[in-house]
Amino acid sequence: MTRLSAEWLHRPETRAVTDMLTEAGHQAWFVGGCVRNTLLGRPVDDIDIATDARPERVMELARAAGLKPVPTGIDHGTVTVVSGGIPHEVTTLRRDVATDGRRAVVAYTDRLEEDALRRDFTMNALYARPDGTIIDPVGGLEDLRAGRVRFIEDADRRIREDYLRILRFFRFHAWYGDPENGLDPEGLAACAANAEGLRRLSKERIGHEMKKLLAAPDPSPSVAAMAAAGCLQPILPGADPAPLAVLVHLEGEVARAPDPILRLAALGGEDPVGNLRLSRAEARRLARLREAALSEAGPGELGYRLGAAEARDALLLRAALTGQPLPEGWEDEVARGAAAEFPVKPADLMPRYEGPALGAKLKELEARWIASGFTLTRAELLAS
Repeated sequence: MTRLSAEWLHRPETRAVTDMLTEAGHQAWFVGGCVRNTLLGRPVDDIDIATDARPERVMELARAAGLKPVPTGIDHGTVTVVSGGIPHEVTTLRRDVATDGRRAVVAYTDRLEEDALRRDFTMNALYARPDGTIIDPVGGLEDLRAGRVRFIEDADRRIREDYLRILRFFRFHAWYGDPENGLDPEGLAACAANAEGLRRLSKERIGHEMKKLLAAPDPSPSVAAMAAAGCLQPILPGADPAPLAVLVHLEGEVARAPDPILRLAALGGEDPVGNLRLSRAEARRLARLREAALSEAGPGELGYRLGAAEARDALLLRAALTGQPLPEGWEDEVARGAAAEFPVKPADLMPRYEGPALGAKLKELEARWIASGFTLTRAELLAS
């Protein structure tokens, strides 16, 4: 019998939540990512608990136990129970009554099997009792061990319940799938058949999911499969997955951690800011990276203008987009540019130059200084 073994499973804050349910005669099961990631030896960020207790009862029990209940999604059966500052998402067992491709109407159930059947992938329908005993209603344990992202029962029906599951299919493969075996054929075919359903989703949901996908260690096989299945065009027209694969390879060579915005810059496409509802800060950074990568500025100038970190990203992006190798000594040049400080101040040129003429002269001298490799001194620049 498979059992979970993890620190979070036994910590007092989490035990307090499961104990408040079980001591009142209810069931409590850990479910989803906390079970999946623990079995894989990966970090656990969120604790989800399924229960047969109704939401109002969960609220009542939490208050009686001195815990803080927050009705974050009570209309859909979810109460966040805060214990010792740690949030636990407690959700009543549910079954779908009706779906429209974006949201579901649910009814409560006392059967764990019905709750499992409304989930997306088998690896996400793994449950664990408070003692760590695994319950596997749909064969998720075998799929998890094999690195196989598989829809529960009929893939087409699962997707039609919520078209966002198309993107989740590719995202989960990038994070949990076996790259050697590729994507589940039935799931991939169902995604391709329902690709137009992606247009029904909000751009916020699409953007959120795409950034999670692009944060994976190597999302390029999944994104290439998305494009081949016709699932990339509806959400990001004109995107090209080829430079992404090159960028990921270059990131590995220089130990650059995954960065969704940098990778999105490699993908390109029409209006990623609008189509993915990027924040203003994300939009500005995306624009800077693309502009710098497509410019003719050398590593030193980019380091001076953007700072070392962003200049390195721009040069990686340039290499990915153009297919040209990174120049010899580029990292040293970036560092030298980032540390350089233009020695001429506006006051040095006044009153001889004023207004637009002053700006033009400063720009001219700065260009000469950069071209010299930041070696020209203040005196040499002013003597010109």
